[in-house]
Amino acid sequence: MNEEDKKIFLEDFRKADLQGKVDMWFYALEQASLWEEIIAEIADIAQQDQMKQTVRKG
Repeated sequence: MNEEDKKIFLEDFRKADLQGKVDMWFYALEQASLWEEIIAEIADIAQQDQMKQTVRKG
């Protein structure tokens, strides 16, 4: 998400009704949590791949 997207998102958030704001907030939290898990799995895969390559060269 770039700065302009962030600005638009926050402006929409300000204009939304209370229930809409809460829904958007929970959605953002879910997305953050999901991406943290994805990034952690990518890091694990990269580390395992690096270890395999080191063993092959050794």
